[in-house]
Amino acid sequence: MFEELTNQFEDAVKAFKGEAKISEENVDEALKQVRRALLEADVSLSVVKEFIADVRVKAIGTEVVRGINPGQKFIQVVHEQLVNVMGGENDPLANSEQKPTVILMAGLQGAGKTTATAKLGLLLKEKSQKPLLVAADTYRPAAIDQLVTLGKQIDVEVFNLSSNSKPEEIARKGLEKAKEEGFDTVLVDTAGRLQIDTEMMGEMVRIKEAVQPDEVLLVVDSMIGQEAADITRSFHEKVGITGAVLTKLDGDSRGGAALSIRKISGKPIKFIGTGEKVEALQPFYPERMASRILGMGDVLTLVEKAQKEVEIADAEIMQKKLQEATFDFSDFVKQMRMIKRMGSLGGLLKMIPGMNKIDDGMIKSGEDQLKKIEAMIGSMTAEERIKPELLAAQPSRRKRVASGSGHQTKDVDKVLADFQRMRGLMKQMSTGGGLPGMEGGLPGMPSSGATTYQSRKGRGGPGSASRRQRPVKKKKGFGDL
Repeated sequence: MFEELTNQFEDAVKAFKGEAKISEENVDEALKQVRRALLEADVSLSVVKEFIADVRVKAIGTEVVRGINPGQKFIQVVHEQLVNVMGGENDPLANSEQKPTVILMAGLQGAGKTTATAKLGLLLKEKSQKPLLVAADTYRPAAIDQLVTLGKQIDVEVFNLSSNSKPEEIARKGLEKAKEEGFDTVLVDTAGRLQIDTEMMGEMVRIKEAVQPDEVLLVVDSMIGQEAADITRSFHEKVGITGAVLTKLDGDSRGGAALSIRKISGKPIKFIGTGEKVEALQPFYPERMASRILGMGDVLTLVEKAQKEVEIADAEIMQKKLQEATFDFSDFVKQMRMIKRMGSLGGLLKMIPGMNKIDDGMIKSGEDQLKKIEAMIGSMTAEERIKPELLAAQPSRRKRVASGSGHQTKDVDKVLADFQRMRGLMKQMSTGGGLPGMEGGLPGMPSSGATTYQSRKGRGGPGSASRRQRPVKKKKGFGDL
């Protein structure tokens, strides 16, 4: 997401290299690159023209203070304008005083509307609300079954009738059930079409009249580029929407839809879908998105993801284990599984400032390596996971783990050596010492000059410091992820 756009913004800043101030000449050179970047990202032409004009005026009229170079100041102006174009601040979901709050989900076929309905239901459930999903898409084969399946998966009730029922009747009866049984929110999933047509819009109007929704959210596929903004405007003119849900931002989207929808339609993006998992729905924050586009990361979203997965008590226990160097392989697997629940490794790394340049090939290699390590740990006994020193002292154990996981003994040696080094570093860090041996790396970080050790004549191993050890050909392990 946004990689190409980010790269081109960074190229634009090069126009200010060696310059003492922002001038009409160097800002025009930078804006040519920005204009090209936005158009290639499928941002609407009218939005691009207005954006460039606004940035130019603000950049030239901005005084560069001491200690900040013109390139940094230009990026600040661009960031502010990106935030402005995308709506300024998060626009929260409606919350009606008279329950239930009714949310109507609309959109074209294939935009991910049914999945987005379930994702939003889970998001509300996690906020201690009681949502009811209403399956009113009677046209698409298996649409009702899909919502029912998703509802079971997230433990949220789904209301449905026969596919022969009229959609507006299903929506009305679903609302009646919600009122009678004390549901906080009703999410109505409706039918889509391959294109906007009179029949579809007429049905949407009838459903809207039947349930009088507090929100009409248009689910838009970000992969369709400039057309996303036009679809949003068209739906708003014919049905009247209150906001949009932008899906598939984890795919090959070039970002244009995120920058165009608010400006073209006048309606805010309220949520973004960032993956296929039912948990992959986030509130849309223009400032955070602008930071991602400019390669500044998104630490706030990363922290929020971690807070959802980590209990304070568990974090304190883990901190103590790291300080005392008692962190074991079972703890490592637990942490890896927690990270998986937060999302893809690549997606998480790119939320960290400065990590946007990590090559996708490196990320894929790291993910593959973690799977191999997890397989090795899966081949260990419970006692070996808790006491890695058993593996260090007995080559036969390492050989068994290698055989059981489908790898070579030297691969297990590498993992064990890196793990022991990591425990030592963590303890040293917690006591305020230096970091000798840091070249070995930590899990998830690059390694330089990491060394694996093999026992001589079959005796000793990674834990046998007193025995003579020799380096062998470097193999990827913990330190190379």
